[in-house]
Amino acid sequence: MSKERLYEKLKDFEKASSRLNEAVNLDAENDIIVDGVIQRFEFTFELSWKLMKIFLEYTGISDIRSPRGAIREAFSYGLIKDGESWIDMLIDRNKTSHIYDEEEARLIYEKITKTYNKLLLDFSRLMDEKIKEI
Repeated sequence: MSKERLYEKLKDFEKASSRLNEAVNLDAENDIIVDGVIQRFEFTFELSWKLMKIFLEYTGISDIRSPRGAIREAFSYGLIKDGESWIDMLIDRNKTSHIYDEEEARLIYEKITKTYNKLLLDFSRLMDEKIKEI
């Protein structure tokens, strides 16, 4: 993997993270906003763990086969600070594919707006710094 490809993946993630942040700041007065935030969260989370994986592979860590493995290695490497919250985010991301319960969707929406969005934005800033260093 080239450094240029790593930058491309970072830019894709930054764009998704920015769009999620934009959606999180909208007033959730109707369900379509909640649905949109959850969908943007799903997409942004997928890009985050794939960026972790690609970055770690670039640095020589190549035995990552799953989002959980990427999170574990990213935590060990220092790319993320709160491994438990990232695992919670993974669990909630997996739930979003099968949410039929409006109450559970609202609970996940609250976690996205109160916790996950900040974790993703922090990861974006840190990855930008780390990639510039290599």
